[in-house]
Amino acid sequence: MKILVAIKQVPSRDSQLRLDTSGRWIDEADLASEINEPDAYALEEALQIKEKHGGEVVALCAGPARASQTIREALAKGADRAIHIENDDLGRYDLLGVARLLAKAAAGETPDLILTGLQSDDLGYGQTGVVMAELLGLPAATIIMQVEKTDAGIRVKRELEDGWFQHMDIPLPAVLTIQSGINKLRYATLMGIKKAKTKEVKRLTSVDLGIDAVPNVSLDRVYLPQRAKQTTFIPGSAREQAAKLAEILKFEVRVL
Repeated sequence: MKILVAIKQVPSRDSQLRLDTSGRWIDEADLASEINEPDAYALEEALQIKEKHGGEVVALCAGPARASQTIREALAKGADRAIHIENDDLGRYDLLGVARLLAKAAAGETPDLILTGLQSDDLGYGQTGVVMAELLGLPAATIIMQVEKTDAGIRVKRELEDGWFQHMDIPLPAVLTIQSGINKLRYATLMGIKKAKTKEVKRLTSVDLGIDAVPNVSLDRVYLPQRAKQTTFIPGSAREQAAKLAEILKFEVRVL
């Protein structure tokens, strides 16, 4: 089984974020980066499926040259090879544009299964996987907690609300978005890090894929949340004030 895993490099969670001069995105000049955590779970699930049923795991990443660090991490953990869509101006692409890049590269691989994380830690759209599936004409399922190989394809367990789950049988090829926490992430071993240096990384550009950066949606402004203090006096007796305060904390602040 050939499994393709879409991974993304995002700012580290403990990074100090500053806006760039345009006010439309953050300044990435001295920003530490890491693999998107939900994508790390998708990669781990792909590696576990490969260990059970054999096959090949291919990491797919779109981003600038520095994204090669994230790609090498995926290779060190066990991915067999990788595809790097090199683009220094990925910010010009909206979600559909990025999905088109990934889908076009994925189509050339004809994988049996495509895995992505549920969403990215930076933008959090949670749509890349399903848009890829639509572009490729493949069945898709989201918020996946378990994947089992069957004779007819795969059987997946989806997480719903309020502790409910859904089990589905899906034919292959298919696209799945993996829920964080589905498994325990592995660390790259020293041997894995050494082997990663010799593994194939195929480099493509948007020109190679025939995809132009013509965004349908543009990001006009990024700004820090506005904080404002407001004092409210609660009239009435002590009993009435306590009841009103409890109501505010329960229904407005939602801490009770």
